[in-house]
Amino acid sequence: MADEIDWSALREVAVEAMKKAYVPYSHFPVGVAAIVDDGRVISGANVENASYGVTLCAECSLVSALIMSGGGKLVAFTCVDGDGGALMPCGRCRQLLYEHSADGMLLETVSGIRTIDEVLPDAFGPRTLAAYQSSH
Repeated sequence: MADEIDWSALREVAVEAMKKAYVPYSHFPVGVAAIVDDGRVISGANVENASYGVTLCAECSLVSALIMSGGGKLVAFTCVDGDGGALMPCGRCRQLLYEHSADGMLLETVSGIRTIDEVLPDAFGPRTLAAYQSSH
């Protein structure tokens, strides 16, 4: 499936999103883009707040766009920094992405294309709960 993804085009969507980031405190804009299982392309950017703890990361923005535009599962994802270079989502954001990922979701990372399971091994999420519920 990785061969079927136009990573360059997806990265361009992320770069355009990054340009809309609101980062008056860190001055570190982040943009993200993903392909949904129904073919939609969604994006997001970080939105900071003077009370740093309530800052929204780009991945939160993306998941909000996913839910608000009809839901679905993410199949391919990329994240870029202010220079347009690949950026690995933090652990919290990997968990957020896992929650909304299709099995085998692909991520463009600083070390190449990886699956969500490779960047968050042994993750706990909706599939774990479904497996448990189906066995009881």
